[in-house]
Amino acid sequence: MSTLPSYRWCLAPEGLATRRQLRALGLRPGGQDVVAEVHRPRRRRAPLVAYLYRVDRAKPVRPMTPARRAALAAAMLARRTCPNCRTDAGYCIPRSLGMCVPCADSHAPSSC
Repeated sequence: MSTLPSYRWCLAPEGLATRRQLRALGLRPGGQDVVAEVHRPRRRRAPLVAYLYRVDRAKPVRPMTPARRAALAAAMLARRTCPNCRTDAGYCIPRSLGMCVPCADSHAPSSC
């Protein structure tokens, strides 16, 4: 059990937010420590845990630089390029297949 304050889902006090909520506000945690956690109960499984940060101590999101934009574009192109046929599939290649869907369909063993 953690020493952080715990709240149930949707019952966290004002002024605290998760990373996603901060991002939606154009903010980032900015190196601050986690101040609380929220537990979302689930049936027959352990509860989901989200960590909360103080909104007043959050910093603005860093602006996208041209170099970061180029690196992100290169990474996304690599995720869309099929290693088998070397074409841009136009979507991220599923990791479960390891190749684009047409290549995976052509390599599928026949059931006959």
